[in-house]
Amino acid sequence: MTNPNSQKSKGLGAAARVTALASSVMDLHVRIALQEMDREKRRLISGGIFLATGGILMLFALLACEILLYLWMQNQLNLGVEGTLIILSLINITLAGACLRLGGYLAKGPYLPETLEGITKTTKAVLGKS
Repeated sequence: MTNPNSQKSKGLGAAARVTALASSVMDLHVRIALQEMDREKRRLISGGIFLATGGILMLFALLACEILLYLWMQNQLNLGVEGTLIILSLINITLAGACLRLGGYLAKGPYLPETLEGITKTTKAVLGKS
């Protein structure tokens, strides 16, 4: 006859082995995910640097376009310095307002608490607050 306690202990031993195997597989997946996160972090930082460089170069290009538009408006519309600058300022304010409005709309949304905490920590670090 078979002992019911023996079968029970065999079942527990098999369950323990399966649990240990699942735990090992999960540890492997977590390790791989952490490596991928490090790789993605480097990619995001590199992307941010290139975006900032592109933004600065676009700012210089915009400045050059503003100067060219200023000179063109003075020649074509026979406006003085003040009139030309007022028109350019109004164009810039209108475009800036539209961009800020659209950016605010796109940035709005539900954020995870971890995201909000990270944004708060980054803002405090940038502003030099503890």
